[in-house]
Amino acid sequence: MCIRDTYQWTNAEGEAFFVKYHFKTNQGVRSLDAGQAAELAARDATSHQTDLLQAIERGMNPSWTLYVQVMPAAEAAGYRFDPFDVTKVWPHADHPLHRVGRLVLDRNPDNVFAEVEQAAFSPNNFVPGIGPSPDKMLQGRLFAYADAQRHRLGVNHTQLPVNAPKAPVVDNYGRDGLHATRYGARHDKNYEPNSYDGPVQTGEPPAAPLAVHGWTGTHEAPAHPKDDDFFQAGELYRLMTAGEKDRLIANIAGGLSQVTRDDVIEKNLAHFHAADPEYGTRVEEAVRALRED
Repeated sequence: MCIRDTYQWTNAEGEAFFVKYHFKTNQGVRSLDAGQAAELAARDATSHQTDLLQAIERGMNPSWTLYVQVMPAAEAAGYRFDPFDVTKVWPHADHPLHRVGRLVLDRNPDNVFAEVEQAAFSPNNFVPGIGPSPDKMLQGRLFAYADAQRHRLGVNHTQLPVNAPKAPVVDNYGRDGLHATRYGARHDKNYEPNSYDGPVQTGEPPAAPLAVHGWTGTHEAPAHPKDDDFFQAGELYRLMTAGEKDRLIANIAGGLSQVTRDDVIEKNLAHFHAADPEYGTRVEEAVRALRED
């Protein structure tokens, strides 16, 4: 699994790098074809959740190894395609994977509502050295996720145990409002600066500042040496095994063949032809065969 958003890391010398995160499963990769998936869903609509819960209960704790790709910030502007385009992946030949850790799920929640339904994840919760990038998708998430959590769980959702910091002392100005669970002294202040020895900002940015340039508003995206919307899709197809290609063609054709307008089908087929001639031909033949039936 690759997290599409791109983040910025800053090292001790103040140098900025753009980073993509990859979580690679240690369980191996196995897939169901459409027929197997339909049969399994009919028997157990929550089969994936059941499998995860039972695996953890048996002590077969699933894990993922975390890797990162690192691009010096100075490379981004002249890279062969827009490195912040979420429809693109960074080729490993340009930016290899670096192993940094492991994610392990080793217990199931005791109370699903308290520990899962009330969990609030937001990409704007940064630690020193990690910050945002010019990634437009991430920029939108920085605002939208926090707003959604405040609407869903209330302004004091960060005081809930599942979301609260694990530090022994939390020193901020979160005081009042609906569902407040943090107790403070009666005369605690909720503003800063103050003359009552309240917490103060460090003044240190979480990451290196970035120079911004270019246009804003509705405009054509800036061109890069190799801005091709179909090349990477074709590369992925050509990496697949014969069986993977067969299943992919069957899945696409199964849905596309049900479209009622021929011109819409033709527009879609053009995308597959542009990615790879064999890919397009096989999808077209499969769609035609299903429509003739």
